[in-house]
Amino acid sequence: MADKPLFVDPLYDGAADPIVIWNHAEKKWFMLYTNRRANARGLEGVSWVHGTDIGIAESSDGGATWQYRGTCDIRYRPDENPTYWAPDVVYHEGLYHMYLTYVPGVFTTWNHPRRIVHLTSTDLIRWDYQSTLRLASERVIDAAVFRMPNGTWRMYYNNERDGKTMYYADSPDLYNWTDHNRRVPNIHRGEGATIFHWKDTYWMLVDAWDGFAVHSSSDLENWTKQPNNILREPGTGKADGAKGQHGDVVVSQGRAFIFYFVHQNARRTQLQVAELEYDNGVLKVDRNMPVYINLQPE
Repeated sequence: MADKPLFVDPLYDGAADPIVIWNHAEKKWFMLYTNRRANARGLEGVSWVHGTDIGIAESSDGGATWQYRGTCDIRYRPDENPTYWAPDVVYHEGLYHMYLTYVPGVFTTWNHPRRIVHLTSTDLIRWDYQSTLRLASERVIDAAVFRMPNGTWRMYYNNERDGKTMYYADSPDLYNWTDHNRRVPNIHRGEGATIFHWKDTYWMLVDAWDGFAVHSSSDLENWTKQPNNILREPGTGKADGAKGQHGDVVVSQGRAFIFYFVHQNARRTQLQVAELEYDNGVLKVDRNMPVYINLQPE
């Protein structure tokens, strides 16, 4: 049975934006997350969500319990006190690829450039810079990368310059990206998308700031939004009493689990997990049910 809360960052109590991935070398699950400085004092404005590292938690029991491992060693610091947000990671041909939101410094307001950078790693800890992606604007965040049926790769991201709507780019090799400079059709405003294939359907969950908006597709081109958001209503479990935000979904042995963060007050955020339910084409979740989990690498 999974811990509740699932994980609390021991340094700043501000874990957010989790991504869960199998560490092939260590044979355990890693969870990378934005390490917000929630409990730091004397920080003006929104500087507490800047100057952030990417934290690492690890699990040796299939995702039921997590221990703090440290922070990623990101070898990309062109500016003083850089900010790292919302990593997405894919594994391909023996190498991990991270697409990371980069902010050039610590700021007290939101009105500053944000870009997506590509880094690679062999161990999920040390990350080497490859490139800064040329996308639709200088205010882009929250990459979500998924492999298309034809073997190419698609990145969905939030273009803040266009009302925080979802845009996309494509790549044949994870290095060279072609941006389409247009919105994903039928995907409404939101951030922190996660894409997965389950029950013979492609799904995109988007943090709509009112729980997760759920979209489904048969071809990754045309999306249909289901009427009801999930994780919109607060849960009754420990540290689960607010809407779910910016998460990741792992599909294992025919089951699907959503990892998400929950605000504890204005700043503190902790991580939770819930199991998704499929009901005649609709995704549901009962966040108050105990979660029995034993993720297996696929």
